[in-house]
Amino acid sequence: MSRAKIVQEKIIERDTLFLAISIETENANLVLFSEGEDQLGTLALAIPPKGRMVGPPLSSILLGDRNVMIARILAERLAERMKKIALVSVFIKTFGEREAGPILLKLMDKTSRMKEDTRSAHVSPG
Repeated sequence: MSRAKIVQEKIIERDTLFLAISIETENANLVLFSEGEDQLGTLALAIPPKGRMVGPPLSSILLGDRNVMIARILAERLAERMKKIALVSVFIKTFGEREAGPILLKLMDKTSRMKEDTRSAHVSPG
């Protein structure tokens, strides 16, 4: 049984600090995106399509009412990419969703690359 993988990343865009904390378990991913400091924001859940189902992952907002579109989009992308349940929190206070969306996508990609580097570093030679 393996333990959860935890990755923390940050980027600075438009003189603003954006943070991500990612927790990956065997069956799910939880990613918290925030501006300035680590905080819980609007929380979206997405479930990847099963088997031969066609279409985007199913998603819903569980908590909050700000940044609902970007939270759902990021959760759906993460669920589709990782083929696992995805929970994504977005806390943005000074940017609109259209401005923050591309920044958070970049941060999600950076976080995913870090996870992949962590996985390959822990793989022992055959």
